[in-house]
Amino acid sequence: AADLARFGAELLAPRLLARETLDAATSVVFPGLSGVLPGYGNQKPNDWGLGFEIRDGKAPHWTGAGSSPRTFGHFGQAGTFLWVDPDAGAACAALADRAFGPWAIEAWPPFTDAVLADLRAA
Repeated sequence: AADLARFGAELLAPRLLARETLDAATSVVFPGLSGVLPGYGNQKPNDWGLGFEIRDGKAPHWTGAGSSPRTFGHFGQAGTFLWVDPDAGAACAALADRAFGPWAIEAWPPFTDAVLADLRAA
């Protein structure tokens, strides 16, 4: 968890990563392509950068309704995620030992929305 937190902080304010690398990883590589967002079905478009899924205007989305379109991140089958919302100046990581499934679809969006609401209130 600590390593993911450090990685999220680096993605928010890069000191080790070249800005060009981060920009390439968080910019839409193939605009307009449709695809499947696991657990959420077909998305059009289903934007990805070089390694990160980009929230853009996707709905529903695993990062919740309160995340900015610039939010990017990744999640895996182990129930773990990392998202970075540059507009909120925040990154969030969650680790789990439970395979991704309906529980994550129900839990992650409200969790993200609560995190962002707390940050806005602070």
